[in-house]
Amino acid sequence: MITRPIAVAAALSFCSLVVTANVAVAAQIKILSGSAIETAMAVLIPQFEQSSGHKVVFDFNGAIGAMTDRVQKGEAADVVIVSRQQIDSLEKLGKVASGSGANIAKVGVGLFVRKGAPKPDISSVEAFKHAMLAARSIGWNDPAAGAPVSIYMLGVLQRLGIADDMRAKTVTFRQRPERFAAVARGDVEIGFNQVSEILAAAGVELLGPLPEPIQNYTLFAGAVASASQEPQAAQALLRFLSSPAAQATWKAKGFETP
Repeated sequence: MITRPIAVAAALSFCSLVVTANVAVAAQIKILSGSAIETAMAVLIPQFEQSSGHKVVFDFNGAIGAMTDRVQKGEAADVVIVSRQQIDSLEKLGKVASGSGANIAKVGVGLFVRKGAPKPDISSVEAFKHAMLAARSIGWNDPAAGAPVSIYMLGVLQRLGIADDMRAKTVTFRQRPERFAAVARGDVEIGFNQVSEILAAAGVELLGPLPEPIQNYTLFAGAVASASQEPQAAQALLRFLSSPAAQATWKAKGFETP
């Protein structure tokens, strides 16, 4: 028979081993990604932390082009989430682990106006073209900073034959907070951004997505950084973010299935 003091000591020893084991497997995972996924990640990161015991830190303060550049220059991270094309490029450069990539969700380009402002018709390519020519001003993030929406839209306006007409009334936001604030104030009539960010912004309303014939989707994908100190935990995070269970959250935040 085990006496009570011995039994208590054995139980305490067992609990200590369990706690030690949990601490040993817990990891801190750093994510680098663009701001478009931030609203969905605000929901998904706590879910992952609770289910896994891992801690996630992140930097979403930038366009995916700028984030890709930071990884190329050697910034430390465990998980990189940018476009699928950028992940493929980083893999070729050896910056992310080969075969670790996972498609997560895609998001389209949207237009937005000040909350309560008139909403011009953009339901077709011709209606969109007319709305652009009639607009007092339009605005988007600085393409020189790697903003995918503005880079794409410059090409769209060129293909539609209205690039010269729009140049004088296009505002480039060099400070990222201005992309919504200027439209919310009424300084800029129509803004462009990814739908997920528009839905979360204060003071503005989604005018609508680009018409489907000229729509452009960014497919977000993630991969484990080659220099990650926590590759197994990083891979577990990617499995969670790309799982069917996570898709309801992505959809609620303006994304579509990849």
